[in-house]
Amino acid sequence: MPTWYEVRVNERGWLGRRGGVDLMVAMNPQTWDEDVAAIEPGGYLLYDSTRPLSRSRVRDDITVIGVPLTGICNETWSDPRQRQLFKNIMYVGALSALLEVDPAIIETLVGEQYRGKEKLLRPNIEALHLGRDWVREHLPHPIGLRLRKADAVGDRIFVEGNAAAALGCVYGGATVCAWYPITPSSSLAEAFQKDCQKYRVDGEGRARYAVVQAEDEIASIGMVVGAGWNGARAFTTTAGPGISLMNEFIGLAYFAEIPVTIIDVQRGGPSTGMPTRTQQSDVLACAYASHGDTKHVLLFPEDPHECFTFAVAAFDLADRLQTPVFVMSDLDIGMNQRLCAPFEWDDASRYDRGKVMTAEQLEAGAEFARYKDVDGDGIPWRTWPGTHPDKGAYFTRGTSRDPSARYSERGPDYVYNMERLLRKFDSAKALVPQPVLSRAGMPARHGAIFYGSTSPAMAEAIDRLQDDGIALDTLRVRAFPFPDGVRDFIDAHEAVFVVEQNRDGQLRTLLVNEFGIAPARLVPVLHYDGTPITARFIADAIAAQLRPRGEREKVA
Repeated sequence: MPTWYEVRVNERGWLGRRGGVDLMVAMNPQTWDEDVAAIEPGGYLLYDSTRPLSRSRVRDDITVIGVPLTGICNETWSDPRQRQLFKNIMYVGALSALLEVDPAIIETLVGEQYRGKEKLLRPNIEALHLGRDWVREHLPHPIGLRLRKADAVGDRIFVEGNAAAALGCVYGGATVCAWYPITPSSSLAEAFQKDCQKYRVDGEGRARYAVVQAEDEIASIGMVVGAGWNGARAFTTTAGPGISLMNEFIGLAYFAEIPVTIIDVQRGGPSTGMPTRTQQSDVLACAYASHGDTKHVLLFPEDPHECFTFAVAAFDLADRLQTPVFVMSDLDIGMNQRLCAPFEWDDASRYDRGKVMTAEQLEAGAEFARYKDVDGDGIPWRTWPGTHPDKGAYFTRGTSRDPSARYSERGPDYVYNMERLLRKFDSAKALVPQPVLSRAGMPARHGAIFYGSTSPAMAEAIDRLQDDGIALDTLRVRAFPFPDGVRDFIDAHEAVFVVEQNRDGQLRTLLVNEFGIAPARLVPVLHYDGTPITARFIADAIAAQLRPRGEREKVA
């Protein structure tokens, strides 16, 4: 299927999609009409002009630039594969001439890509200059777009979310990963294995980790539950269809209170859906995963930096709360290169293993009742297998039980346990990443809530709205259960827009369900065509709601 790459260059620091394209390089014949339609009026279209192009295939309000890429390749190389591959680097050379980019910079990058592969390096550099030289000879007049050198990046790094999350799992203490290949999460498990080969091998060359590619998602989550029960920090990574298959084991981990970390790199659904497109489509499926009354902790990273930090935090939370914890990434964050703050680590930090009773405590006579709330926070004490030869043992149950883990179907025992699980979930509010509040520069009657990969486009949309005289307070939600500040934010505004990338407004549904808020107070702004949301879409959708009624009717 066709693939698009979108590059954003600006001096205001925007990292999300703006909406609209200024310069389109059209290399997919099957998507030609769609590509041409995306160009802004006054923009530019660069295409392979080896074959004549009918004027009916382009627009009058754009500038068309033809470079005979195929023709040049056919004259230069005889191998069919080379002819096809070198067209891609050739148009980069053409762009470097059109935008006045120093070719030495591109040569350096190509050299890094093909370091140690001189046979590939030389023809790529040749193709780069073929495209560049053709443009300089045949199109000497510059176009209206220019790139100039600047250094606004600072110390930020360029990395994929999946690679960042994998490294976070290493720093978070994970030693077990069981997974089944599925787009777009597979590269996360593969990156974790490569990291472990560097950092989880002892001085004698022995692996201190286990990475298992299971026969399916059900087996993978089962292995992770077993490892978590045994005291290991364990995780699986998957996407929506995998979450569907894992539900029964997720319910077991919730009810038996076993630490598990699940990284869900969301994609379009339902069913197979759009496996190579992005959505925030699993929020409700993960929040209430499994049958019966369940509630799970969800973390919503906005970029690779938070993929790293939230992966680390997930293992502490899973141990502290003795429950499954979901890191809700998505394809846009996970598989795209993103600019973000560099990762940091404090060597003095220590893992939070939660309430684990030791052999010394048991020997000293400490009371151990596996499912008893002794502190009022809903979290019981646990032991790891083999802690003591005759104390601290219990039967791990997926069935109802009394506080001492003895099988029971007595109503009072069941109610005690279910209410204790709710207290534990309530305790999580203070432990999860807290929401990020941003105030408008003036008093604002309206607010907006957003989360995850929507963040970069949202930041730009708020500035666009402010330029139009629309003041909006915003709250970036970073976790479920929602801290009390989320309810306070909603109560402080007449109406709150909830911006998300799915059809049904899943986070909005979660807010209504958890807080009992009148649905009309939460206005959905929904984008779900599989592409990352744009600043233009958000700003236009909110502005359309806030314009005076007469102005809205005139626009309509």
